[in-house]
Amino acid sequence: MLAAIWGVSFLLMRQGALEFGALPTAAVRVAIAALFLLPLVWLRGLMPELRKHWRRTFFIGLLNSGIPFALFAFALLSISTGLSAILNATVPMFGALIAWLWLKDKPNASRILGLLVGFAGVAMLAWDKATFKPDASGVAPGWAVLACLLACICYGISASYTKRYLTGLPPLVTAAGSQLGATLGLALPAALLWPARMPGPSAWLALLVAGVLCSGLAYIVFFRLIENAGPPRALSVTFLVPVFALFYGALFLGEVVSMWMLVCAVVIVCGTALSTGLLKLGR
Repeated sequence: MLAAIWGVSFLLMRQGALEFGALPTAAVRVAIAALFLLPLVWLRGLMPELRKHWRRTFFIGLLNSGIPFALFAFALLSISTGLSAILNATVPMFGALIAWLWLKDKPNASRILGLLVGFAGVAMLAWDKATFKPDASGVAPGWAVLACLLACICYGISASYTKRYLTGLPPLVTAAGSQLGATLGLALPAALLWPARMPGPSAWLALLVAGVLCSGLAYIVFFRLIENAGPPRALSVTFLVPVFALFYGALFLGEVVSMWMLVCAVVIVCGTALSTGLLKLGR
């Protein structure tokens, strides 16, 4: 369910970014999510918990929502939703690497092999987009790919941070605090870069759905998964996100899914499965 929700977020973010621009798109999405979640926190009587842990939840919001959303919105201006989602599948791989370096979750030989295979898959996929010359959108595909990978690193860091510092905190509090923190962090730059022409109803509707469904509801589920299953397993949801994103992109945007993209996706997913321990070689 979470993969299906996050799969459609790429389509929604692309539709928003074309009219709002990257930073305003991210800001509007997290602001809508915060407006949706805060009343739920109040109704559940969890406002004292939010006030007590506001610094860490606000910080995780910038790292897990504000910065990555802006980076993906920027990338979606020049590369397809399917390619973005395939690159997003590297999140568990980066999560495993960061958990190794930070939480001392040392991988075995099978998981190290998975990291190498996964990074090889990324290199294969990115090679065709390695140009840094702007295309018709004004954004070079190479920068878009790098933006996606930087967003994935942010996701990986935030998962380990959440496990280390926010374990035990109600997922609703973490979700609401993170979206509020991301909103405050993006408010000023989004205001400075707000489009001169007011975006149309379709762009607003896309970000409304992205904010409520893909951020508000989805992050309650996600933070609960981190607490109950740990960062590597929670991040493994991104295995399925490209499947849904490719389907949505082909169905609604007419995007072409090349055989090379599918081959690279299989390599990345296999490497990620090995690096997170979900797939093992031998005993």
